[in-house]
Amino acid sequence: MPSLAIGLSLAGLPAGAVPATATPSLTSRPMTAYEHQRPAWGTCPESQKELNAAGAECAKVTVPLDYSVPGGPTLRIAVSRVKARSKADRRGILLSNPGGPGGSGLANTLALRPALKQVADHYDLIGFDPRFLGESSPLTCAPAPPPTPPGPSTSAREDFEASVRAARDTARRCREHGDNAALLPHASSRNVARDMDVIRAALGERKLSYYGVSYGADLGAVYTQMFPRRTDRMVIDSSTDPAATQYELFQRSGEPAEEALDEWAAWTARRHDTYRLGRTAAQVRAGVQGLLDQAERRPVTVGGHRLGAPVLRMLLKQPVQHAENDPALAAIVRDLADAAAGKPVEPGPELATMLELLASPGLADSMVGGAIFMCGDGGWPSGGWPKDPETYWKNSVRSRATQPVFGPYVNGMIAPCAFWAGEPREAGTVIGNDVPVLMLQARHDNNVPYDGALALHRRLTGSRLITADIRSHGVYGRELDGHRPVPCADRAVNDYLRTGTLPAHDLTCARAEAAR
Repeated sequence: MPSLAIGLSLAGLPAGAVPATATPSLTSRPMTAYEHQRPAWGTCPESQKELNAAGAECAKVTVPLDYSVPGGPTLRIAVSRVKARSKADRRGILLSNPGGPGGSGLANTLALRPALKQVADHYDLIGFDPRFLGESSPLTCAPAPPPTPPGPSTSAREDFEASVRAARDTARRCREHGDNAALLPHASSRNVARDMDVIRAALGERKLSYYGVSYGADLGAVYTQMFPRRTDRMVIDSSTDPAATQYELFQRSGEPAEEALDEWAAWTARRHDTYRLGRTAAQVRAGVQGLLDQAERRPVTVGGHRLGAPVLRMLLKQPVQHAENDPALAAIVRDLADAAAGKPVEPGPELATMLELLASPGLADSMVGGAIFMCGDGGWPSGGWPKDPETYWKNSVRSRATQPVFGPYVNGMIAPCAFWAGEPREAGTVIGNDVPVLMLQARHDNNVPYDGALALHRRLTGSRLITADIRSHGVYGRELDGHRPVPCADRAVNDYLRTGTLPAHDLTCARAEAAR
């Protein structure tokens, strides 16, 4: 869901293609042939070091490109398996998705094993790369031209026009490359859910259990609607309002992001002797705003990079998602403020890491991977983008009054979908059944706001909601990312996966459980 992928058409950033390419094969088979196939397990790709070290097996599962024409072209979905250690008490299969959209997940379920603890022993841990990504019949776009850095002077409108040009170019490069015109209409969340069900059937399982975070959480909810009788133990972490479009979800993240920045500013002000950014929260906020105002006229040069205001907003938005990142964000702002003042700056490790990420080809790959699903979905969870560029500009300008730092970012970031040829083949998924689901959400998530999870919770009438009173995107297994765990949330997930019994009522994990 809203994440770094929001910058996929950002002017001055690379906009490359997803790795490798493949052309679907032609077949003449009914759906039962897909359901009764048996994967040929073998070693995993050499690049999957963690899977191979864990003794995992990998295989390809064949799925239809178009589920309405099962005898037509096919795709090959990469699947990994780490078998359950406890054969006598084996529960079944546990799939997962790491989010995005556009995130590959071949090793993702294995990565959850430390958080799952003994529960992992009772499941075959199944990872998979969604269609068109990673090892799953990957789709490419034509190579992007080298990124053009902003000039020595600019304006907010010039920055916006540059992002429009980049979005239009990405749409053109993706549509016109190879066989993409025939493939792209089949990149959708509903088709990924169908692929998940083919994986389930190919593995000989009556039902599947699942953990998904962010977009992966919404994908899990999609599966519960399409395959309610095949859903076993479903855990979704950090989900969104099913009545909103993806663009609306981005817009809604602006207000909580400003609130998070207020919290960070107060934290930083208490440490003025360290960061020298202001003795009050208001002074710290004013310094950040001054930095952005200056960058909208004269981009900031630091570490060999010239950074305009859109990039600076993105650099602020990423770390502010987690309270544990407050020191890193303060260090980044200190470096940027010095650079904007004309001082010689050697970027600290926090800013250097971000600058390296901005220049990495992998960033472009993940952004385009997200675009193909955001443009292929006909609505929730990841579709629904205005076609008129002026819509983004007007909303960006309007947002500045109440969301001066992040409003222009979340409202004005135009996606390639505005210029995507053709329309999605299916409408978005409508939520409304009583399949048992365990939901988790951070109350102060400024990526996917808490109100959205409440809206989904109301629609999933068989669900229970675990609320963590923290600023975070993602609740379960936070220690896997070096963050402070929320023990009561981790226990609730593992208890549910072990017993199949949801909590009797919704729960709140106090902030003290993940206190700084």
